[in-house]
Amino acid sequence: MRDIETEIETELDARDERYLREAIALSARSRHEGHHPFAALVVAADGEVLARAFNAYHSDCTGHAEVNALRLAWARLGGDAAGALAGATLYTSAEPCAMCAGAVYWSGLSRVVYALSESRLLALTGSHSENPTLALPCREVFARGQRRVEVLGPFLEDDAAAPHAGFW
Repeated sequence: MRDIETEIETELDARDERYLREAIALSARSRHEGHHPFAALVVAADGEVLARAFNAYHSDCTGHAEVNALRLAWARLGGDAAGALAGATLYTSAEPCAMCAGAVYWSGLSRVVYALSESRLLALTGSHSENPTLALPCREVFARGQRRVEVLGPFLEDDAAAPHAGFW
């Protein structure tokens, strides 16, 4: 078991900011289309977007945006998925929950960049029955694994919180 990373990046580079802003914009679109306001995308090391996904809670309780994006990327890559995802990044409008962090870990993905922190999300959702937030940061989940997953976030929290306003 590894120690939990304590250093948190305070700045985004231009590439990470671009994809994170896209995830936030997709979360607003997710809400507009009748879903929970969460979205994620998987981007290969070369910058190719492998998958974009919304939250699909109403049709699948495990249909979080991160899991949906990983499933789409895995299906697209076929037999080479594990190798291709090893250098990929998951950009997500909110910090991955424990379930999504587990999916990231098992997918082989090496990097996560997120906007809204789990604690800020809890402040927005309260005790809403459709989002029983776990107080378990994704860094803590990854620290229990045998391989490293780099985590950057939270970033752009005010922007990421906007699609949640009045939703919960």
